[in-house]
Amino acid sequence: MSLRPAGQSPVWHRLITIWLPVCLLLAPLTTVAAPEAQPEDDDLPVAEIQAFAEVFERIKRAYVEDVDDATLLRNAMRGMLSELDPHSTYLDNEAYDNLRESTQGEFGGVGIEVGKRDGQLTVITPIDDTPASAAGLQAQDSILRIDDTPTEGLSLQDAVELMRGEPGTQIRLTILRTGEDAPRNITLEREIIRTQSVKHDILSPGYGYLRISQFQTRTGDQVLNALNELTDEQPLQGLVLDLRNNPGGVLQAAVDVADAFLESGRIVYTEGRLPDSELSFSAGSETAAPDVPLVILINGGSASAAEIVAGALQDQRRGVVMGTQSFGKGSVQQIMPLGDSEALKLTTARYFTPNGRSIQAQGIEPDVRVVRGRLEVAQDNGLQVREADLEGHLTGNGDDDDASQLNARLRDDYQLGEALNLLKALNVLEKRKR
Repeated sequence: MSLRPAGQSPVWHRLITIWLPVCLLLAPLTTVAAPEAQPEDDDLPVAEIQAFAEVFERIKRAYVEDVDDATLLRNAMRGMLSELDPHSTYLDNEAYDNLRESTQGEFGGVGIEVGKRDGQLTVITPIDDTPASAAGLQAQDSILRIDDTPTEGLSLQDAVELMRGEPGTQIRLTILRTGEDAPRNITLEREIIRTQSVKHDILSPGYGYLRISQFQTRTGDQVLNALNELTDEQPLQGLVLDLRNNPGGVLQAAVDVADAFLESGRIVYTEGRLPDSELSFSAGSETAAPDVPLVILINGGSASAAEIVAGALQDQRRGVVMGTQSFGKGSVQQIMPLGDSEALKLTTARYFTPNGRSIQAQGIEPDVRVVRGRLEVAQDNGLQVREADLEGHLTGNGDDDDASQLNARLRDDYQLGEALNLLKALNVLEKRKR
């Protein structure tokens, strides 16, 4: 029995040659028990496949340069995935290696997380201690050009490849910032990006600071080590968990971080079409910091795994979320290897906070809204006299240099200063209840 419809050209035979390998390639990724009878909706769309085959044939015959079949098919897969959502993509050998490097915490480039917003290449967040953060790039900056290449119509994968390169080489980004009338050019020097995803220190006696710049495979263990070091000298009276400009990362790492502060209850769950995409994660009974008063800082650069943590701690009433609305990436991508060197990154589920809130395109709303800013102290008239102005005054016993550095840090980071003030106020209220 012939597979070619009556009156069709030999293009149909080429279609069978093209289509079957694609079907065989995708079948292992979505293996399910076949029903006895296929619904009509599952039938192959013959007219559309015919059109695809004819486009393929005409490119092969008429395009100005010769293009091999493998390149055309890979481009077709890229296009098929890119039209689904901004996060699904085909990963060739180089892109697959880059993805594995970034989740392990070391890769080459300028240290910037990008995405598409309204079709425009946009900064999600600059990564801490990288050329991008040092140059002052900010979340929501639109990237108009990479060197001499316009970004309009450029895929995310192509944009990332253009920004990566040999350490020591330079790259020029043309960006447009919200509220500014004209674009600006920023020149960066590429370097090996070795990201330490967790940092910590003491803001004030008894008040700790824990910064997570992204969620990598080792982030959960690093958070536990940081909490142990913070509590070595004295118990914490409060902790600021800083998730600002955190683009997300590994889901399990987000679960581990939330679990460090929760004794029980759900952290996050996912819903998708495949049975293995419906997952639920809950906190275990062993908790590193179950009682420490907590303020979680977020902003428009907090995305994905960072939103999972903030949403879980907010729903469980474990801490106060402060800052501005988060990015709103509430979808889950699975990496599906295609052989040894290529892979498919496919959106397979949406994730939800413990109370059933979807973060996708919504984000996390802070409990206390505090915008980014810098504290400016008004100048006095010079007539006020303080003890320190008196000749022969006694000096204090504290470390003046440390206090001065802390004051400067809190002055330059208004959100952090407000988080510390809130923690101190919560402690005052708790003491009055006793």
